[in-house]
Amino acid sequence: MARRKKAEDLAARVRNLLAMDAAGIMRRLDARRDEMFALFSRLRSREPLLGAIASRYANGAFDHLIHLPEQEQAVVDHFYERLDELRWYFTYTEDMPGTAQQVFSKLHKRLEEAYRVLVVTLGPPVPPDGARVVDVQAVRHEGSTSETALDRPVAPARHRRA
Repeated sequence: MARRKKAEDLAARVRNLLAMDAAGIMRRLDARRDEMFALFSRLRSREPLLGAIASRYANGAFDHLIHLPEQEQAVVDHFYERLDELRWYFTYTEDMPGTAQQVFSKLHKRLEEAYRVLVVTLGPPVPPDGARVVDVQAVRHEGSTSETALDRPVAPARHRRA
């Protein structure tokens, strides 16, 4: 039982790292979209384009992805394949900045769709404060008293060492 819990915790951590990496990439692309093409045009440097899509946590991915179910692995692979299309284009394009921006828009839409599927499959990253958003609905059971669960004292949790 402890081994299964440890495997589930490891898979959850891998999901969170992948979700954080993907969210960071998408956030940088949205925030830097206009500026990266202006810099590409002015400096003739690909660095502003490539810096926006840099992956922070994907190194050594195989060692971590092995802990996820096959479906999740496929979704992660699909996202990074779309990202690699963008990386390849940014690295080797000889297009002028206006054309590069048009091609980017097309590739970015594909990446956004892959990202939406990734978030639905893996879940969003845990926010920096560690609080997860949970959708709940209060349900009153028949025969319950007016006392709510919030009114009752809670016994401290007991922790077991494995």
